[in-house]
Amino acid sequence: MRAPRGGGQVSEAGLLWGVLFTGIGVGYFFYGRRQGKTIPLFCGIALIAYPYFMPNATALVIIGAIFTAVPYFIRR
Repeated sequence: MRAPRGGGQVSEAGLLWGVLFTGIGVGYFFYGRRQGKTIPLFCGIALIAYPYFMPNATALVIIGAIFTAVPYFIRR
């Protein structure tokens, strides 16, 4: 099987971590929108979008953990 023309291959780990962090991002997005809180709202948007741009699973997990923890430490 050939790789896609425009990019590299997606690993299984990267795909699963991307789905996990996207799901968390959707939860943060809806919570931030309903409660009127900007930090969870923007972290949710970031968690939804960033897995598309990560080159490997390690970077995906590190950045996802940071975006997931930010609303816990910064409450506004």
